Amino acid sequence: MHDIPKQYDPASVEKRILALWLDGKAFAARTDQPGPRFSIVIPPPNITGALHMGHALNNGIQDIAVRYQRMQGKVTVWIPGTDHAGIATQNVVERDLTKEGVTRAQLGRERFIEKVWEWKHTYGNRIIHQLQRLGCSCDWDRLRFTLDSGLSRAVREVFVRLYEKGLIYRGKYIVNWCPRCRTAISDEEVDHQETDGHLWFIKYPVKGSSETITVATTRPETMLGDTAVAVHPDDGRYRSLIGATVILPLAGREIPVVGSSAVDPEFGTGAVKVTPAHDPADFHIAAELGLPAVIVMAEDGTMTAAAGSQFAGMDRFRCRELVIEHLKAEKRIGKIEKYSHSVGHCQRCNTIIEPYLSDQWFVRMKPLAEPALAALDAGQPALLPKRWVAVYRAWLENIRDWCISRQLWWGHRIPVWYCDECGAVVVEKEDPTYCPKCEGALRQDEDVLDTWFSSWLWPFSTMGWPETTAEYQRFFPTDLLVTAYDIIFFWVARMVMASLEFTGQIPFTHVYFTGMVKDELGRWMSKSLGNGIDPIEMIDKYSADAVRFSLAMLTTEGQDVNLAPSKFEMGRNFSNKIWNAYRLLALNEAVCPDVEAKMTRLRSSGELDLSDRWILSRAMRATVEIADCLDRYRFNDAALAAYNFVWRDYCDWYLELIKSRLSGKASEGSVARCVATYVWSVAIRMLHPFMPFITEELWQRCFAGRGMAMHSRWPAANPLYRDEQAEADMELLQGIIRAIRTIRGEMNVPPGKLAPVIVKTESPEVRACLERNLRYVQELARVSALRIAPGFTREEPAACTVVGVSEVFLPLEGLVDIQAERGRLQKDLDRTEQSLRRARQKLGNSDFLERAPREVVEAERTRAEEVEARRDKLLSYLEALS
Repeated sequence: MHDIPKQYDPASVEKRILALWLDGKAFAARTDQPGPRFSIVIPPPNITGALHMGHALNNGIQDIAVRYQRMQGKVTVWIPGTDHAGIATQNVVERDLTKEGVTRAQLGRERFIEKVWEWKHTYGNRIIHQLQRLGCSCDWDRLRFTLDSGLSRAVREVFVRLYEKGLIYRGKYIVNWCPRCRTAISDEEVDHQETDGHLWFIKYPVKGSSETITVATTRPETMLGDTAVAVHPDDGRYRSLIGATVILPLAGREIPVVGSSAVDPEFGTGAVKVTPAHDPADFHIAAELGLPAVIVMAEDGTMTAAAGSQFAGMDRFRCRELVIEHLKAEKRIGKIEKYSHSVGHCQRCNTIIEPYLSDQWFVRMKPLAEPALAALDAGQPALLPKRWVAVYRAWLENIRDWCISRQLWWGHRIPVWYCDECGAVVVEKEDPTYCPKCEGALRQDEDVLDTWFSSWLWPFSTMGWPETTAEYQRFFPTDLLVTAYDIIFFWVARMVMASLEFTGQIPFTHVYFTGMVKDELGRWMSKSLGNGIDPIEMIDKYSADAVRFSLAMLTTEGQDVNLAPSKFEMGRNFSNKIWNAYRLLALNEAVCPDVEAKMTRLRSSGELDLSDRWILSRAMRATVEIADCLDRYRFNDAALAAYNFVWRDYCDWYLELIKSRLSGKASEGSVARCVATYVWSVAIRMLHPFMPFITEELWQRCFAGRGMAMHSRWPAANPLYRDEQAEADMELLQGIIRAIRTIRGEMNVPPGKLAPVIVKTESPEVRACLERNLRYVQELARVSALRIAPGFTREEPAACTVVGVSEVFLPLEGLVDIQAERGRLQKDLDRTEQSLRRARQKLGNSDFLERAPREVVEAERTRAEEVEARRDKLLSYLEALS
């Protein structure tokens, strides 16, 4: 066994095993394979992205599910892909061009798109390679892209169908506008940030009167586009002014005072400025009352000529400053208050967005939401955790039309053509060459579709829809979607609506929402805070298996994960533990062939030792528990069960219990080797979904003739191996062994010394179990002689503890220097009591309790309790030596 490295080398193993899988097309699924299937599609990461911890968590969870289902014998497909990420990708390429001194406008649309495709071919699959390093077992030959020809056809098909059904329309509407990206963005793409600002109170003079009406605003620069002042019709303060005319300060334009029930009398002064082109609420008031809209801000965030010559061309925030200066000079500012409010920012570039009136394309969502609500009432899809059902329902019930047009060049160009000769609007699945009405020339709409318009078709478009392909027939609808809760509206709800509309089916049976990954203090990870954790760096340092397993252990159903790099030490330590177990087995020639046939004979031969029967029963119990957890998508519980069985039951106990048998009689050694090998094969398979690299490496080393671990069957829970009595007996022995070890440690008994032990018990079952299995206690607890004495009375210094219905005594004479140990313990007790007095004195100080932060007081109470517990323990040790 000279080829077994002493230390596990994950870097070389992971590189070799990944090549084994990829070269062997190990993840491929065929449509003609018979039997049950399991189907899942990856949430497509942006081509601009690199793997982050959210990806690592999400895709690690998906791979656990996929590998487990594959081992259940199901035809399993996991379809990978990437998203073209319209705004993000265009911004990246534009930044690269800026470094070269070139602008998008200088290149022109066609050449710019060529540049983006060039960038995509160079960098777009970086995240795919990173996902492969994580061990994701996607069918990589089925890799899709939201702008590939197949998905482009699906997008065109859907747009035309919805347009023909009257569910897509074009109109003027207030949209969220990013002046930096120069495009409309959806409500879900706006990041609302609490911002400290001001509330300016501006006095508008009433025409023909000395009276003024004061309005409050957080955006005084938009007043230049006011077309009315609105008050609530039932507000007694202003009822007499409804119908009057006021003069718009700085502009001198006459505008009416109108009544609208949309006005909140409690906000500001109860009178509000109405700016229909730059505020969504004002837009609706204007639509209701027939007020005009004046656009005073351009697409780039500068002021238009309609704002007045003194402000035209000026940046919006500089304009705000100048407007305030002029209003102060004209004594039109009543007062200024500090005001904290939520301000929308573009998720992509963090620019403050502007509500902006423009021509956009929309999808009418209410008719699409109704079938999704009906499906939800029937429990479809099943959302996990269930608390998201209410959130999902509320969004569907209050859904708004979806703005799907974006003022970009990169993306699915809107399939609408205009004829300037006859005014016809042409919407076709194939590009038309001329106007079908007048045969005139056509020009295509300049805008592209929202990136999510292709993503909402992902579950079925990736399988060939609108064609009824073999993939579509075999693998749609899918079984599971794993995604973060932050895109429940962006993506999940829209996929359900699209799937019901175009396929008549729910796209996935279950949706599992992961939490968000934050830093160890619970803060969002961000470049500005510098608290991000790079998964690839963690893989390089700890291994892919360590990253995967640690994340699985840390993620409680749907809860956010607070993460520090040190958390991955758990996974690395577990990998090392597994490797050391393999070395012990291999170096003792305990990996034997044909183990299944040998186990069949041993099971009925009566040769199995208690430890053998115990570990077999524990293995079957763990197999059932882990499978049950994975079937219910309780990934952390499954990981914990696997960890406990492999680390504690198998490595810490069973391998220690059989060491003497491996080096003893040939017959005993043969049985131990056989059982150890059989349970080892179970352990490798139950760990494989969580830690695929090390388990595949060990499978190839130990069971090379049985194919790949990933293609092996999940271990069957053989009821013949369940042995409740063996588990009960071993639990008793473990309790006594642990008790003796604890006493030895607490009383400073040298590790090399054998110690006599007395067990006082009245239980015949305990006595019989100990007598049958005396050597386990002697070997694992370093016991020289074990005496079972029902009527034992302590007459000499001895440490004692209770285990179940028994008492365990360890006489200390000859094991430790009694006098020296008493002296050491007394000094420790004196120090501890002094610390306890100080803590109690502090907690008795009313000034401390009143002035110290609550968490400081609680920490001090906890410390006092710990010191008191230590004091009591030291007293018990001294009593044992008396």
